[in-house]
Amino acid sequence: MSLEEEYQLQYFEDEGFHRLECSECGAHFWTRDGDRQTCGEPPCAEYSFIDNPGFEEEYTLEEMREAFLSFFEENGHERIEPYPVAANRWRDDVLLTQASIYDFQPLVTSGETPPPANPLTISQPCIRMQDIDNVGKTGRHTMAFEMMAHHAFNAREDIEDPDQYAYEGEVYWKDDTVRYCDELFASLGADLDEITYIEDPWVGGGNAGPAIEVIYRGAELATLVFMSMEQDPEGEYEMKDGNRYSPMDTYIVDTGYGLERWTWMSQGTPTVYEAIYPEMIDFLKDNVGIDHTDEEESIIHDAARLSGNLDIDDVDDVEAARDNIADQVGVSTAELRDLVEPLEDIYAISDHCRALAYMLGDGIVPSNVGTGYLARMVLRRTKRLCDNVGVDAPLDELVDMQAERLGYTNRDTIRDIVRTEVERYRETLDRGGRRVRQLADEYAQKGDPIPTSELIELYDSHGIQPDMVEEIAAEKGVDVAIPDDFYSLVAERHGGGQAFEDDEEEPYADRIAELPDTDRLYYEDQQRTDFEAVVLDVFEREGGEYDVALDQTMFYPEGGGQPADHGTLSTDDVTAEVTDVQITEGVILHRTDEDPGKGEFVRGQVDAKRRRQLMRHHTATHVVGYAARQVLGEHIRQAGAQKHTDSARLDVRHYEPISREEVKEIEHLANEIVMDNSTVSQEWPHRNEAEAEHGFDLYQGGIPPGEQIRLIYVDEDVQACGGTHVSRTGDIGAIKILGTERIQDGVERITFAAGDAAIEATQETEDFLTEAAEILDVSPPDVPETAERFFTEWKERGKTIEELKEELAEVRAAGSDAGEEVDVGGTTAVIQRLDADMDELRATANAIVDEGKISVIGSGVDGAQFVVAVPDD
Repeated sequence: MSLEEEYQLQYFEDEGFHRLECSECGAHFWTRDGDRQTCGEPPCAEYSFIDNPGFEEEYTLEEMREAFLSFFEENGHERIEPYPVAANRWRDDVLLTQASIYDFQPLVTSGETPPPANPLTISQPCIRMQDIDNVGKTGRHTMAFEMMAHHAFNAREDIEDPDQYAYEGEVYWKDDTVRYCDELFASLGADLDEITYIEDPWVGGGNAGPAIEVIYRGAELATLVFMSMEQDPEGEYEMKDGNRYSPMDTYIVDTGYGLERWTWMSQGTPTVYEAIYPEMIDFLKDNVGIDHTDEEESIIHDAARLSGNLDIDDVDDVEAARDNIADQVGVSTAELRDLVEPLEDIYAISDHCRALAYMLGDGIVPSNVGTGYLARMVLRRTKRLCDNVGVDAPLDELVDMQAERLGYTNRDTIRDIVRTEVERYRETLDRGGRRVRQLADEYAQKGDPIPTSELIELYDSHGIQPDMVEEIAAEKGVDVAIPDDFYSLVAERHGGGQAFEDDEEEPYADRIAELPDTDRLYYEDQQRTDFEAVVLDVFEREGGEYDVALDQTMFYPEGGGQPADHGTLSTDDVTAEVTDVQITEGVILHRTDEDPGKGEFVRGQVDAKRRRQLMRHHTATHVVGYAARQVLGEHIRQAGAQKHTDSARLDVRHYEPISREEVKEIEHLANEIVMDNSTVSQEWPHRNEAEAEHGFDLYQGGIPPGEQIRLIYVDEDVQACGGTHVSRTGDIGAIKILGTERIQDGVERITFAAGDAAIEATQETEDFLTEAAEILDVSPPDVPETAERFFTEWKERGKTIEELKEELAEVRAAGSDAGEEVDVGGTTAVIQRLDADMDELRATANAIVDEGKISVIGSGVDGAQFVVAVPDD
């Protein structure tokens, strides 16, 4: 069955719309103009709003955003604040926010939790890495953009159990969605006869539905998606991905209105970039020294109208499309390229700086993985573009211009990160340049061009931009074919904003699914360690072990970096040792060495000493993380954590090594919090309320499921956390940072100990110091100075030994025992046996070569060793 009937809207009929077929691309569209021939979207039509704005008034970005949000507020929608661009702050299946609907996936769209408002309106900052190669060229693409949107979350009224979803009934659907769009255009003074609504069914992530692209004067200004179907092999609808789909119980209005394009439409500038980055473009053009004549401005202006045809997603050959544009504006391709390419670089720099401001401002730290890799890729590409076009301004200054406009308060940190990354990039280029020359030599010998796979590997491993490879390869006479979508390919290799993980199922998952969720007594009283329970089921494992499911438990299952509790489960006949505890689909499984018996009544005893120390270390992790943010900056976020009984570690995202002074500051602040002895409390608020009050920094240790989430308050730190904690910060005991290290690019590890473990660690360090003092025969305070003096003397002694070896070698070379001399092609060669180490062999050989002779020296020490040295000339 086709979706054609899904577009037969009552609103279209009431307003006198016609359903037509585009004469160019064949797409079906709806319009009030019955004589219209094309759908209106490039390449079927040109931009017709340049110098002819489509709205009655000009708007800035800020003014257009407010106009949109106010319109929908006046039409019954609640305005909500935008989410960060780092989507992995609240969900674990993607990296970057690419659409406003990302804010509500998967929990709201699945019906598991209600939306923060219904209906709602938002203007959501987004970053789409797949658009990076189009930025600057098409006149309309931006990698960083705001998706203005309105959403409504509906559930069918005829489902058997409406309570299974967090919302019910219909708020509104297709007709009202199109009506809102039409009325928004009308409120801005648009000519409604020029608007086309193109039928373009949507598919993504296992869902589908009818969708409409809204085109006005050549620009796509909105997409209206009606998410209403899910993948089903027996489904009645076959979609463009070849799969079949059936209607879902829930159906969602998912709209997207590009803020930048609406602003552009209101101004009618040659490209979107002049409309949204006017100050920065003026600054860059002045900095670079771009000053066009009236004739050149006219050519650029005319080319801008046609630049929509340069979209790499729509054309097979971008350069051929540029040739066509040059023909239409009456200049050669070379002339056109000379005029527009510097501008394209400036446009891309402006856009990329905005993307970097969003990424770094929202706490992304450049690294070699995940969002950090994507941030680094954008930063390095931006730096290369600046160098290409000759920008004489620090990159951190350019990014700061955008960060200031966006209102970020952590601008000093953003600038520090950019400066650090630029310096690393310079070092990388120095190392990587040698690799490029080596690679060019290899392909020169083969007579082959350097393939795209090598370009991507060079970029991944060394940060070398493809145009730099092209320059070096040209020196060697080697061709390089750079694909138009190179950066999209790189981003795709690293997820491009996606991050998926595979889940492993227990072998007895079907039986577990039939069990009720285990009642978690450890949340009711975290200090208690004994309890009674009933055995609901026992699963035998290989190796004589068992997984025991109880109706309730005090045993904490492994999670959030906290190891599982240990202890015993006892009946009148059996005492089973609990060596591990895991949770699967809400059911807690206790790994034991004995079978306590299904249906038996058991007494549980948690190892109290182990639990107490794990609680100390878990609460201390919150304290150390908070202290690190205060000392190092608000960008500090947890990248991982692990708690043990003897120590704990916290991995944080940071752009430079943590100094000794910073370690001392963190440790001092952490112990101040301990000495304050403030209450450690928990509460279970609605997740929407918690997120609204505390933001997504709540999810330092992971993203919990469910409508209600558990918050742990430790001093001023608030986190969503499922672990066990002490009652007061004073119960942690002393906190001692044992060390820091960089475990990967952009991630620093802080290892520490708390309570008894901190005392033991301190005593162990003191023992090492005392032992060193005894060996050196000095007092402990004198150890550093004495060790430094001994090390200096040792280096000097080694240097003296090397000098004596060289002198001895020179004496041997000049002496009578210099070995046998033979003539080799007119040059004297000295052949000698010298039973010495390799350093002495080399020194003697060098001394002989300095006399203009060939040296062949052999040694019988440590087996046969030879050194052969030849004079340069």
